Amino acid sequence: MTSYIVRRLLYAVPILIGVNAITFALFFVVNPPERMARRILGEKNVTPAQVQAWLADRGYDVPLFVNPNAKGAGRLVETVFFRKSLTLLWLDFGTSDRNNVSIGGQIRERMWPSLTITVPMMILSLLLYMSGALLVAWARGTYLDTGAVIVCVVAMSVSALFYIVGGQWIVSRVLHLAPISGYDTGLHALKFLWLPVLIGIVRGAGGDIRFYRTVFLEEMGKDYVRTARAKGASEARVLFRHVLRNALIPVLTGVVTEIPFLFMGSLLLETFFAIPGLGSFLIDAIQAQDFAIVRAEVYLGSVLYVLGLILTDVSYTIADPRVRLS
Repeated sequence: MTSYIVRRLLYAVPILIGVNAITFALFFVVNPPERMARRILGEKNVTPAQVQAWLADRGYDVPLFVNPNAKGAGRLVETVFFRKSLTLLWLDFGTSDRNNVSIGGQIRERMWPSLTITVPMMILSLLLYMSGALLVAWARGTYLDTGAVIVCVVAMSVSALFYIVGGQWIVSRVLHLAPISGYDTGLHALKFLWLPVLIGIVRGAGGDIRFYRTVFLEEMGKDYVRTARAKGASEARVLFRHVLRNALIPVLTGVVTEIPFLFMGSLLLETFFAIPGLGSFLIDAIQAQDFAIVRAEVYLGSVLYVLGLILTDVSYTIADPRVRLS
């Protein structure tokens, strides 16, 4: 198991280096620091002296890759690539382009509001989706199965914005059951969080229930299920002891790959409900053209996604030890 995990970690290194290089090219080669400075300071009224002062204050007053004016290792260290891109590899996010605030501190502070939404959303979604999918799979071929599939397809076809805006209007404007937006700490946060959590669960129900239903139906058609029924096993035992257990690998794929989004939050939910998480942090940075924050969140998202894939592989070996032989 240890060697298997080490191999997966080593596979992740070139992926993260590649993401880092592509991110650097997009943000600094296509969009040079001087252009960023002019956009932030204002295209019309900014002077060359103000641009140079901004570049010096933010650490952009050096060449991109090689600094011919430095000596020794400084030729590579005193560059934009090392200061702003290579340091991301060890999660040194630097400071904001707009106000020089530590990005790492902001991420550590804002990840908790994101987790207060995404963790209960993921747990409740998993329980409800799998229960609903098992029920529909058990009633395959009936009106319940047909109706559930139609409802799932319709739910998948509706935009996420419809759920958010519609939920805010009905629950907050009409019924006055929850604040339309806002956030608080401690137990006072519950009144602000239950509505976005509910909307997030409803929004993803259609696609996930259909996916789990397909997985369960595939397992229910296999020989070992027919053998269990022939031996007199009850339907509940067949579903929960055999079908659910043997469907763990595709289920784990959907669950573990959601881990990065636990920390990164939900962009739309956090923005519409004014929750100060990482999702709204990214949207605010894009609107303010604070590309240092955007770079940091892009790279952090790739790190979390790669870790999620590694955890998926490890969970596969626990569910089916034969996987580690591949």
